[in-house]
Amino acid sequence: MHILFVHQNFPAQFGHIAAHLTKQLGWRCTFVSERTAGIVAGIERIQYKREGGASKHNSYYTRNFETCISHADAVYAALKARPDIQPDLIVGHSGFGSTIFLREILDCPTINFFEYYYRAHLSDMDFRPDSPVAEKKYLRSRVRNAMILLDLQNCDAGYTPTEFQRNCFPEMYQRKLRTIFDGVDTRVYRRLAKPRRQWGKQVIGPNTRIVTYCSRGFEKMRGFDVFMKAAKRIYQQYPDVVFLVAGTDRVCYGGDKEQIQEQSLRHHLLNQDDYDLSKFIFVGWVQRPLLAQLLSLGDAHIYLTVPFVLSWSMMNAMSCGALVVGSKTEPVEEMVTDGQNGFLVDFFDHEAFADRVVRILKDPPAYDAMRENAMRMIHEQYSLDVMLPKMIGLYEGTIAKPNRDPTLVSRGNTSGYGVPGETPQLDQATV
Repeated sequence: MHILFVHQNFPAQFGHIAAHLTKQLGWRCTFVSERTAGIVAGIERIQYKREGGASKHNSYYTRNFETCISHADAVYAALKARPDIQPDLIVGHSGFGSTIFLREILDCPTINFFEYYYRAHLSDMDFRPDSPVAEKKYLRSRVRNAMILLDLQNCDAGYTPTEFQRNCFPEMYQRKLRTIFDGVDTRVYRRLAKPRRQWGKQVIGPNTRIVTYCSRGFEKMRGFDVFMKAAKRIYQQYPDVVFLVAGTDRVCYGGDKEQIQEQSLRHHLLNQDDYDLSKFIFVGWVQRPLLAQLLSLGDAHIYLTVPFVLSWSMMNAMSCGALVVGSKTEPVEEMVTDGQNGFLVDFFDHEAFADRVVRILKDPPAYDAMRENAMRMIHEQYSLDVMLPKMIGLYEGTIAKPNRDPTLVSRGNTSGYGVPGETPQLDQATV
């Protein structure tokens, strides 16, 4: 069996499944991305080089679509130059538009990974009234799904990681989508029995409590400003505490840079208030084993997000037995049951976050059962051991499904694959 993965990055969401297919099942995997061509762990990487794309001369509303088309065109050109690549299945990340042209040259079905469907209202855009969004962004959101909608029509099957993300899509397309989480590598993200209480040169005393926070970018979409306010209140009420903060000053989502003058949201917040920086250890971006160590050290883990894509970090934290105190927003509520495997707090109430964490810090062992519940949930429902078979089932079922819709037939293919609105009847991820 030969699977062609398409994503501008490598390996992105497809790293675990590609490695499993190659090493455990002996399948052939090829990856098309913007990364340099070569062989990586038995996977051939084909590079595509994009030209054109959006510029300031394009309408603000169509720039995303122009960029998607430039990716699609480059992927098409790269594979047209490789007629020897004839996969049994294409798996690509929707939104970049990279798979939309491939039916013209490849005679196989397509599965798209669908991450998010943008909405103007009752969404991440208007969730934070304290961070108003420009009118033109609301207007843009109404056309931003153009490529995603094309992918929904074009693909033979699709999937999303969570029910929240699936429910963001129009109801008419939801029946075409399955919910299959990416999977947590519990061999890496596991509770370490005696993690070293030291970070760099800083040794953390045995009686000092540790609170962790993790985000790829320190930004308002992930509630970094709320976390900082809560942290200040925590160390004022419980002085013998330190905050281990993993992440960078980049802005991955949202328009924070348009609302501040400083180089980052972190610098902006530090200028706005007086913080005792001796209470914080900003560790930057860390490798997975070190992140597992950090998450294992914490007595409590704070996680916030607006209604948007759920971060891997929260699931990794739960797998490490971290006691999550999370925002009461739909993505978090899907995974955290208040009082059973974590706690839920109103996103905007930094005082409530602090008060809940302080109660935990006063008696961490009292919450060991909740930590065990979190670890058990990840192992039994969201680990790679659980999710990889579901993903393989989706792949095999889509390849085997006969096609009765001529609009999805590849060029020169008389049998075709897939039916819009129908996918193999697979068990969904338990959520």
